[in-house]
Amino acid sequence: MQPANEPTERPAGRLIKARALYRNVSKRRLAWLLLKDTVHSCMTYRVTGLAAEAAFWSLLSLPPLILGLLGVLGYTQAWIGHDTLNGVRQQILSAAGTVLSGRGVNEIAKPLLHDVFTGRRPDVISIGFAIALWSGSRAMNVFVDTITIMYGLDGRRGIVRTRLLSFVLYLAALLVGAVTLPLMVAGPDAVVSWVPASEHIIRALYWPVVLILSVAFLTTLYHASVPVRSPWPEDIPGAVVALGMWVLGSFLLRLYLTSTVEGPTIYGSLAAPVAVLLWIGVSAFAVLVGAAMNASLDRVWPSVATAAAREEAARRLEARAAAKPAGEAAEPGEPKGTAEPKGTAEPKGKGDDGERGRGDGRDGAGGERPDTGGERGSDD
Repeated sequence: MQPANEPTERPAGRLIKARALYRNVSKRRLAWLLLKDTVHSCMTYRVTGLAAEAAFWSLLSLPPLILGLLGVLGYTQAWIGHDTLNGVRQQILSAAGTVLSGRGVNEIAKPLLHDVFTGRRPDVISIGFAIALWSGSRAMNVFVDTITIMYGLDGRRGIVRTRLLSFVLYLAALLVGAVTLPLMVAGPDAVVSWVPASEHIIRALYWPVVLILSVAFLTTLYHASVPVRSPWPEDIPGAVVALGMWVLGSFLLRLYLTSTVEGPTIYGSLAAPVAVLLWIGVSAFAVLVGAAMNASLDRVWPSVATAAAREEAARRLEARAAAKPAGEAAEPGEPKGTAEPKGTAEPKGKGDDGERGRGDGRDGAGGERPDTGGERGSDD
């Protein structure tokens, strides 16, 4: 500890401290330890199951969200033009034909679209957006709650604050997705057709801008989900890993769907919803793996804020265990008044749908992590 009369120096950054602590550890060994810790976290906190949960709620939010957007289009017909509106209607009916039968399209989809486009239904807009925001924020809550538990900081943020944060992040995801997803699908040629004079600039900056927007949103999601603040750039590694896994997973999923779903298939009319659900599940899995990567990095080189928060959580568990009557047995898996080394005990985590994960008393990958002996700095 520094004397009070000496100026406090800013702690070394993650890269500098890593070089100092692991100068005698090979890069291959260090990468293996981080990979093993990340896989261990994914298995401990049921990443595949939670990704399926997030995919379900995300898919549930799409139909009411689309209905709400279509209801808004009915009010903008004077600006976007009648021909554009008819084109949108025909595309929606064609997409509905992949899910519904011909009779279902004629008796359900066409009358509904007619009412939405020509009747200007405010009830459809309000109810659709309400259901979409509720189910979409519920999917985002899966990410926020799981990331909090991965860092061993469950219980520091209340339920109300967690849901409000999930709601705000879902709105941000809608805005970012409305910009990046069409850009990814359309490619630079579509933008060049709108602005032909800037063709060289657009082709040079197109994909870098899309990647930067995607990494920035994922980094913000990871940064905001942790209850204690740490420097924003230190969440970038997990965002890069998540984006890379998403690209690879989408490519492999496309190969799978091309050979199993397209054309005659056993899925029948469910082929389109199954394909969308699988794609959302791959995306959710990639996001949670990136979060596990960041949590592993934080366990190896903890920040001042997260290390102090985990120590406080360990003290709360000790106090809770000490307050129990002598004859009362502790809950299975609950620490009995002993904290992990370096205060990295992970409290039992419970999500909205039941128990999600529980720390197993080990640091990362089976306790094989070398002693770091230091903490990384924080901007707070």
